[in-house]
This record gives sequence, structure tokens and C-alpha cells, in this order.
Amino acid sequence: MQSNPVRDYFPRIIQAASALEAEDILAGIGVDPHGIRAMLPKMSHVLIRIDGVSCRVANIIKQEMLSCGGDAAVHREAVACARPSTDVLIMGTRKQVLTLAGKLDAQPFGLAAFAGRLRDTLTNDGLEVHTLRTAQRQLMVGGRTRVMGILNVTPDSFSDGGRYAEAEDAVRCGCGMDEAGADFIDVGGESSRPGAQPVSLGVELDRVIPVIRELNGRVRCPISVDTTKAEVARQALAAGAEIVNDISAMTADPAMAAVVADSGAAVVLMHMRGTPCTMQEELRPYRHLPGDVIDHLRERIAAATAAGIESDRIIVDPGFGFGKSVADNLRLLARLSDFRVLGRPVLVGISRKSFVRLISGDALDCSGEGTTAAVAAATMNGAAIVRVHDVRAALKATAVIDALKEP
Repeated sequence: MQSNPVRDYFPRIIQAASALEAEDILAGIGVDPHGIRAMLPKMSHVLIRIDGVSCRVANIIKQEMLSCGGDAAVHREAVACARPSTDVLIMGTRKQVLTLAGKLDAQPFGLAAFAGRLRDTLTNDGLEVHTLRTAQRQLMVGGRTRVMGILNVTPDSFSDGGRYAEAEDAVRCGCGMDEAGADFIDVGGESSRPGAQPVSLGVELDRVIPVIRELNGRVRCPISVDTTKAEVARQALAAGAEIVNDISAMTADPAMAAVVADSGAAVVLMHMRGTPCTMQEELRPYRHLPGDVIDHLRERIAAATAAGIESDRIIVDPGFGFGKSVADNLRLLARLSDFRVLGRPVLVGISRKSFVRLISGDALDCSGEGTTAAVAAATMNGAAIVRVHDVRAALKATAVIDALKEP
């Protein structure tokens, strides 16, 4: 008696985490190269959210997306325009969203401009490698996760305060990070721990400039200066730094943007509510995470480019621990891939942060398994650069995850 051959077919769901992996799956089946190019956009399903859309525009988006074979979710009262606006969630394949953009090109109410932003969103989301320029070099960031070593030359940083307060000790530590394989070294002279008080310009200059000057020429990797003060940035760049890591996203000092633009340096724009002194005192809920953080960073990118800083000199940082609860930090860590929409490398600073230590039980003054696990999660979820105290441990963790992500 012959068995029913249909009973031998067992379907299974597979995941294609990237276009490269999707292409590998199709090639493994033996699909023709022309067929692969045609099918790739159909394999990637995307969810695109737009907040505060007028109901008549939302209804056009929904109807056009339905005609493309996808869908768009709107508020239940939006169809009758019983409310002024609604959030919209577009659901479909990349091919369907591109078709939607083509249909919206001919629509009124500014939808042609929105169609362009839809295309840009898909383009940015598909970027695997970013060009990063400084005044001294051009780097390709992507493929392998980059590691930025933290070099605090302060007496009061939350984890290693005082350990490298002497310039000679700090330089020795920086050289050690470079030898270990760090891709960047971030030198900071003012603590940004919760509750930290600002220090004077003179004190910060005395702390960081001798260290940067001595490290310049002794390390192969770019040096970053962690500061919100334009004059500190200017002197640090003159001493050999190539990147300005500004936790205020260039809002604390109105002269910062001009310093970065004129120098040709790269800049890290970070999200923060309040200041280090106040950021954790009254944690207000966010309307949408990570959307609120993305919107802020998009505004700061626009301000930077308007000031003459080209987009390929910009890095973005969600600002873990800066005005965020434990739940906020975890949500951001799980949703790091959402930040791809900005089209710039994402830097993640979670080393020894309090939310990691609260969960893992790690001691304050050790790297700990919790930080290593958080670094691995950030790498898996889309971080291009991880900022850490323990470079060797981070390099091992990112190497494993990068190998896992390789198609």
C-alpha cells in the first residue's frame, strides 16, 4: 500500500534577518539570479508607523495600501473622520510599500513628499554598512561591530571614577585599549552619572587635553572627546581627537555645532532628557518608545546638517540611562533595529549601567557578565558601535554575535 506523499510534506517557518540572508535562502533553493532580484522585496515584511496623521490623509494611505495587497491600521474613528488625526501603521512587504509610494506621488495633501520619505525609510532600513568621516580618515562602519573604549579622567565617574585621574595612568590605559583592539577611545573629563554636577572649563581642559595630546600618535584608532563644551572640543580636536561625543546633541553650548563643522570632525548626537544632574529625578513616561527618541535624534541630525556637518560625519546614540527608567532602557535595547531609519551608525553605551547591574547583580566596579550579555544583545539588535569599559570582553562578545549574524 502506497503512503500518501502529501503527508510527508511538513511546512516550517524561517526567518530572514537581512537582505543578504534572504538572498542566501533563495540561492540555496536554486532560484535564477533575475528571480532573486525580483523576489527579495517580497520576502521582507515591514511595519511603518506615522504619528498624528490627519484622518483624510490616513484614509487615502489605507485605501492605497489595500490596493497594493497590504494594509494600514488607523484609529477606529478615523474612517468617519470623527477625530482630527490618527496614528497609522502601514503593514506589507517592501515591494508593496514601494508600490504605495508610487501611488502617493500623485495624491494631494503633501503626500508626494511623504512618498519620498517612505522611500528614504526603506533605503535607510536596508543599509548594512555606513561611511563615517572624520577630519583625518574615512571608516566603513558595519559588518563587524566596532568597540569604543571608555577612558574617564575624572574623580567621580559612576564606575571608574579616580582610577585614571592622573594623566600618565590614563595614557597607559588608553594604549592598552588600543593594543587590545579598540576601534575608538573616548576620553572624558566631566562625569555624566545621575546627579553629577558640572565642572569648570579650566578643570575639564586640564583633565583631557594632556591625555589626548599624549595618546595622539601612540594609538592607531581614532580618539573621541566626551564633552558638551565647545572650547573643550576645539582644543581636543587640535590636540588630535577626531570625534566629539556630545551627550547634549550640541544643545548645551550654542558654539558646538560651528566647532564641529569647521574642524571636519565626526560627532555623536545622543538623546537625553534634562541634564545629568536632573535626568533621573522625575522620570516622565514617553508617549512612544523608541519613536520619541528617534524623533529627537532626527531633529538633531537636521540641525547638525543645517550647521554644515555632513550626514556621513554623524553617529546617533539612544542615550541609555539618560532620563529613562529600567523598562525604558530594556525597551530601547530590544528595539534598537528601529533606529536604522535614521540612516546613521548607532552607538550604544550600556557598560555597567545601573539598569544592567540591577538585573544582573554585577558589582559597580567590574565589567561583569551582565554588561557582556547587554553588549551581546545590543550587537544582535543593531548596534554599530558599543561603548564599554572592558574592551577585551566586548570584542569577544561582539565577535560571537557578528559571526552568528553573518549570512
